[in-house]
Order: sequence, then C-alpha cells, then structure tokens
Amino acid sequence: MTGLDQISADKPSVFHLFSKPLLPATLMLGGGVTLYAVETYITATISPSIVRDIGGLNLLAWVTTLYVAAAVLGSIFVAMRPRGTGLRTVYAAGALIFGLGSLICAVAGSMPIVLIGRAVQGFGAGTLAGLAYAFIRFAYPEPLWRKASTLYAAIWGVSTLFGPTLGGVFSSGSAWRHAFLLLVPLGALMAALAPRLLPRADDDRAHGKTPILQIVMLLAGVLLVSFAGTIEATATKAVLIAAAVVAVVGMLVIERRSDNRLLPSGAVTLAKPVARVYLTMFTLLVVLTSDIYIPYFLQALHGVTPLMSGYLTALVALGWTLAAFFSGTLSGRAAGVAIVVGCIIEAVTTASLAIFLAADNQASALTVLVPAVIGMFMMGFGVGLGWAHLVAKVLKLVENAEQDKASAAISTVQSLGSAFGAALSGVIVNSAGLVQPGGIAGTVSAAHWLYVLMALPGLIAVAASLTLSSPPPRQVR
Repeated sequence: MTGLDQISADKPSVFHLFSKPLLPATLMLGGGVTLYAVETYITATISPSIVRDIGGLNLLAWVTTLYVAAAVLGSIFVAMRPRGTGLRTVYAAGALIFGLGSLICAVAGSMPIVLIGRAVQGFGAGTLAGLAYAFIRFAYPEPLWRKASTLYAAIWGVSTLFGPTLGGVFSSGSAWRHAFLLLVPLGALMAALAPRLLPRADDDRAHGKTPILQIVMLLAGVLLVSFAGTIEATATKAVLIAAAVVAVVGMLVIERRSDNRLLPSGAVTLAKPVARVYLTMFTLLVVLTSDIYIPYFLQALHGVTPLMSGYLTALVALGWTLAAFFSGTLSGRAAGVAIVVGCIIEAVTTASLAIFLAADNQASALTVLVPAVIGMFMMGFGVGLGWAHLVAKVLKLVENAEQDKASAAISTVQSLGSAFGAALSGVIVNSAGLVQPGGIAGTVSAAHWLYVLMALPGLIAVAASLTLSSPPPRQVR
C-alpha cells in the first residue's frame, strides 16, 4: 500500500499533509498563504513608520486598500489566466510579482511609489493565496481537502499573532525598508522551486471569454468599501458603502444573466447550495471583522494596557485555529452540524459582547472582563468550527471545469466579507457615539450597538447554514 493509499484508508489527520510525499506541496502552498497573511499584518504595523520617514499621511489609507483590491484581482487571475497556462506557472509568476512589489516598496522614496509597490505586491499575494485552494484537488487526496483548509486557517491565526510582532521589529527609523527587502529573495526562491515541488495541474477549465465587466464592477466594490473603512466621516462612509453594495449587486445581476461568468454556476442563485455556502462564508467574516474595535474597547473601557489588548484580541484568531483542528476530524453529517453550530456560536457570542465588552469597567473587574474575553475567543471558535467544511463543500459542489473559479471565489468572498465588515463596523460605532459625544458613555454606547447590530448578519449565516447540514451530492466528473 502506498503512502497516499494509507492516508485514504486511515482516519485522515492534518499531520498527513506533512508526510513525505505531500510535504513539498504543503510547504509551497502553505508558504503562499503565509506570505499573504503575514505581510498584511506586518505592513499595518510599520505603516506609521513609513509616513514618519517619507511622508504621505494623506495617502496612508491606500496602503491597505490597494493591497486588498489587487489581491482580489490576483485571486481572479488564477481562474482567468490565459488558456493552457498551468497552475505551477501561475505560482511562479505570482511569487515573482510579489517579490517585485516588495522591492518597489523597499526602495520607494515617496508614498505614491509605495502604493505602486503595494498594488503589485497585493496582486502577487492574492495569486498565491488563490492557488492554495486551486491546487488542493491536485496536491492532496480528497480526504485531506478539509485538512488543507484547516492548515490555511491555522496560518492566518498564527499570522494575526506574530505579524504585528514582526512588524514591530522593523518599526524604527528606515528599518521598515528591510521588512520589504527580505521578501524579495524569498519570492524568487519560491518561484524557482514551484516547478519542482508542486504537482502537475492540467488546465481543465471550460472555454470562455474573460468577464471584464464583472471583474471591473467587483473591483470597484472592493475599492469603495475598503476606502470606506478608512474614512472617519460617517455620512461619507455610508455613501461609499452604499456605492460598493450597488457595484457588487450589479455585478451579481450581470453574472446571473451572462453566459460568460466570473463565478461558478449557481453561485448567484440562492436556490443552489454553492451560493448558500458562499453566503455563509461572507456573513461569518462580516461579523468576525467587528473585532477590529476590540483593542480600543479593552483599553478605553476595561483599563487594559495596549500590549495586553493586542494579545487578548489575538484570542479571536486563536479560537479560529483551535476550532479548525478540533473539527478537522469530522466528516459527512457531522461536518454539516459543525457548520451550523459554529454559526450559532459566532452569532451568540458576538451578541454577548454587547453586554460584557460594552461595560464601564475601569477597575478591570474579572467578573466582567473574563466573560468578554471568552466571548472574543468563541467568536473565532465559531468560524473555525465550520470554515474548512465550507471550503470542502465548495470544491465538491462544482464541476472540474469550474474548480478554479470556485477556488478564486473563496479568496474573493474572504476579502469582501472582511472589507464590508470593517466598513460597517465604522459606520455603527461612529453613529452610536464613539466620537460624539465620545468619552466613556459614548464608547459604551458604540460597543453595545456594534455587537448588537453585527450579530444580525450572524443570524443570516445561521439560516443559510441550516440548509447545508446534509452532505453535498457528488458531482459527475
């Protein structure tokens, strides 16, 4: 019996991904996700240092916005690449593009040049992240598909904790340039190793033209909502979010009527299970992204130090990671139940923060702080409990010819959910008193309404997940 046969016969474990025949692919695919995730948090940490060194405070918001938008375009490129181009070639190109963007950032003398580098870097990072899902069916036997998704979730969790720490190492003076410069040879090395370590992946996509209009409208939506997340004025933020919604809805309408699709068949029709899977993923991330205000609330309301608030907020990511490993052994109907239970946990614990986190607790009383911390951990735990199973459902519900589209859509949904969640959270807290009247009373009000209202998308996730509790039917290949 071969090693892969043994994996299929035994109860699959995430550690099988690191077995000798699978280790090269795991290192390459996990490495791509790591680059995307860690660079997201490192740059967020060193951005103030960049501004202090070369100026450009008025453009600071675009450092992240352009990176996210370009990453979405990179994930789309995986599915829309030129006909006959193999995934290994795309991986090598993505790694080189990421390295080039890092080099541009490292030598930039002004903020506009940094933004160009971030856009190039984001495209490469999005390509590598999208390939992690696109390669799953070629790199691993089917019993390990959920395990690979679990690994990617763990990488994001670890990156949330260590990314800012690494960024802090490069935050003095012009040291931020080294944070980018170190990535240049890494990108080149990954590009060189791609043809040797990644499995062959034939181009089995269906023929069709590139859906330019849908791509443009989707990118417009991502840019608008990402920029909205950086605006302080509530009215302006709301207008930008509304415009983003119009752009995304318009894209979906065109997608539904067009024969030339950006998304896999059925992805925009709620009667189809794959659409409900994507909806569940989107709403889970919208809710989870409300955690961006947790550090502020911990410091302002509970007397927690800035350093400790950062580590406590990382419990959200830790919850996701631990739940992913916990539920990774589930399959069949148990996996469907895990998705539903995870959605319920996220919605309930998010609502609980409206009570425990939104409290004037300057004395740091543990009777209030501990339940709040548990709620934060369980928010992430709920998402992690079902995320890998949602990814596996996507891969099982679409035909081989649309697997690349389905994989790219996973990364796109992640980016959209996070962007909309951040922007909506900003509108809520600003409208609920964070700035006016401000102070303790305003902050308590902002925290309360944020987690009351952000629990509502969680109810949508619960409703959608209830329709996914049975194992997906196998597609005819």
